[in-house]
Amino acid sequence: MKKFLALYTGSISDTQRAAPDEAMIAKGMAAWGAWMAEHAGAVVDSGGPLGKTKKASRDGISDIRNNAAGYVVVQAESHEAAVKMFEGHPHFTIFPGEGVEVMEVLPIPGG
Repeated sequence: MKKFLALYTGSISDTQRAAPDEAMIAKGMAAWGAWMAEHAGAVVDSGGPLGKTKKASRDGISDIRNNAAGYVVVQAESHEAAVKMFEGHPHFTIFPGEGVEVMEVLPIPGG
């Protein structure tokens, strides 16, 4: 089995929308819990929501913005099988998320 990092994304316009009300949060979290239960055998790291971002670079440390809103690590036989797990995910069908980006976690070269 291969490992895949799935990043839940949201655009700036998503964050400018009105905050979800309690009913939406309850509905979304119930759907999220059902998704997690359905894919429990594939979830390697249940991840979580992400906070503000800081960047370290040659220029020093700075505050930046990106579209990463949360993450989860799953395992699957293929990239296609991994991304199919997220079709119709509550992150973007109930909550105002933009999508889920899925990428394979590759082995460290020479490792």
